[in-house]
Amino acid sequence: MKSIKNLKLTYLVLLFPLFVSAQLFVGASDYLYLNDNYFFVNKEIDLQSNSHIYLRNQAQLLQGTTSLSGNSGTGKLSLFQEGTAGQYQYNYWCSPVGNASSSVGNESFGITMLSAPQTNIVSTSAMILSGYDGVANPLGIASHWIFKFLSSDTYSQWIHAGASNTIGPGEGFTMKGTSGTDTTSILGIQNNPDGQHQRYDFRGKANDGNIPIMVANNKLTLTGNPYPSAIDLSAFLTNETNCTGVAYFWEQDQTVNSHNIAAYRGGYGVYSPVSRGGTGIYVPATYYSYDGSGNPTGVYSNPNNTYQRYFSPIGQGFMIEGNTAGTTVTMKNNYRVYTKEGAFNFSEFQRMVTITEDFLPNIPSVSGFDYSQVSNLPVPQIRLNILMNDQAIRQIALGFDEESTDGFDRAKDAALSSFNTPTEAYFMVDGERTAINIAPFDSHKKFPIGFQNTSEANYKITVKDILNFDGAENIYLHDKLTDQYHDIKNDFYELTLAAGTHETRYEITFLNNLLGASDSTMDSLFIFQENNQHKLIVNNPQQTRIHSLKLFDLTGKLIWNHTRLGADLRYEFPTNQLAAGIYIARVNSQGITKSKKIILEN
Repeated sequence: MKSIKNLKLTYLVLLFPLFVSAQLFVGASDYLYLNDNYFFVNKEIDLQSNSHIYLRNQAQLLQGTTSLSGNSGTGKLSLFQEGTAGQYQYNYWCSPVGNASSSVGNESFGITMLSAPQTNIVSTSAMILSGYDGVANPLGIASHWIFKFLSSDTYSQWIHAGASNTIGPGEGFTMKGTSGTDTTSILGIQNNPDGQHQRYDFRGKANDGNIPIMVANNKLTLTGNPYPSAIDLSAFLTNETNCTGVAYFWEQDQTVNSHNIAAYRGGYGVYSPVSRGGTGIYVPATYYSYDGSGNPTGVYSNPNNTYQRYFSPIGQGFMIEGNTAGTTVTMKNNYRVYTKEGAFNFSEFQRMVTITEDFLPNIPSVSGFDYSQVSNLPVPQIRLNILMNDQAIRQIALGFDEESTDGFDRAKDAALSSFNTPTEAYFMVDGERTAINIAPFDSHKKFPIGFQNTSEANYKITVKDILNFDGAENIYLHDKLTDQYHDIKNDFYELTLAAGTHETRYEITFLNNLLGASDSTMDSLFIFQENNQHKLIVNNPQQTRIHSLKLFDLTGKLIWNHTRLGADLRYEFPTNQLAAGIYIARVNSQGITKSKKIILEN
């Protein structure tokens, strides 16, 4: 497309990418409407009085400014974005717009700039409520729950922003959702049909250019994607060396219907980019309950099961942690890309999907980075599930990357987000407690694993998944105190620990340095699941006398126990009544056990 210096648009609908080589000017009362696509402006945007840019159906705006924003004008960019929480749950946001004025540059945001969509271009301003409950129709936002968090590690240092326009560019904020429903349909999608997916219209001056974000050593800052386009989260975390290179995402139990902090159940999932050649590792949160001061008190289950992400969609907020290198990181246009929101596009962390392509597509970006060289395959990894006190699972990941070291590497190894939890399990890396441990693989290596509990606690540990990795025939939990090796690849191991911190006793290994008890007759047993027949089958060619066959789920819960089976050649057990999933079958004969993980596909 030819170079455009000043572009005045009157009632123009764009259904294709638009590339503007210099600046974009939209005259008074004119508008630009973009549907299901993107446009790129190399420099500044000037929106005159009562003019608009409408981004609809996941349309996005990319800009190429390499310094501070030059955007100006009292006209407004408008884009729709959905929250995924009801009236009792928080979403973490980062606004893509600020106050619209004739001044040049980015400006602060406030919730008074949010509106409720009525048609594809008409919205009504949201009511600002002083109570605790937001409502869907007419849209009312409870200002009580609007908070910022800037360079702190203390719950009491959340900053109440309320309805004031004091949320700076690049600053994240919390906002609870709404009660009730709104069935207003726009572009074939209802505003809030189920009480859990409230749509908001962000209207204001588009954020652009370099945006500094305050950080401090060992402190967390709530930030997020501040642009009206997706960003390459991996590039941001990898390049901005004044932070640890890890992002933390709030997850909350949406079945808890209370504003009382003592009733909350939630925690932070952890994302590490690992490298620019892959889609990183995401470990879902473990849910904790909290006292009135925000200190974790109990632990609860979390159903999320997500492994990958890469991009951050418009408006998404997340935490980052500063390090000793400096006091700010900088969000830049160079991180902006055009990719739609959704799990298939690696910009959603609520669920896992099956990816059919080996590499990302060639994604439009400001930087020109070749995304077709980024692998869709999971980072080679072993994921451990650790059931704590039969209440909740802490999932931790051991990833393998030849560009890493055995020490703590920024943007690879990922520290836990909190250290004062009542029950916790983690990898130890250079004295750091990590949810994600990245290292080069060597079968002779040993990976320390730690446990912390304020009172006596029970742990059950097993391998949940092995993804894109076949280097380890066996995986053990080694107890250095007793010098025993416990198979956690095919079984789980249960341990009970006294109150305290236990960080030197246990390690993950791939080799068993002791021969241990074995029996060739037990070695001949063959345990497998026949899903076509809905049967668990044990072949016993040497007719070993079997004392028991137990079936457990991955949390260690006993599903059934068949005893005194005898010495038959073959045993069959129906599994058609069991839920689909992964189970552990454990055979015992004369004090020797053999375990096997099976997958049910009912």
